[in-house]
Amino acid sequence: MTPGMGTAVREKFSSQAAPEVLAALRRIAESQGRQFQAVLDEALRDYIDRHQKDRPRRHVMAAFAESMKEFDELYRELAK
Repeated sequence: MTPGMGTAVREKFSSQAAPEVLAALRRIAESQGRQFQAVLDEALRDYIDRHQKDRPRRHVMAAFAESMKEFDELYRELAK
């Protein structure tokens, strides 16, 4: 993880986005009972993950780790 990405420190910034993009983010936040800022932060992190090609994306590694926990013994048998 990039240093500082997991911290609770927030920095204000100003930008512009298409109204339909902001509306969609607001609908997602509302439907999930989350704050707009949390959904925006997640969207930005996902964008960063997709564009950092030097390492696997977080959700891929999380799925891999879960698979290893669940099927470790099977994988060991298949490797023989």
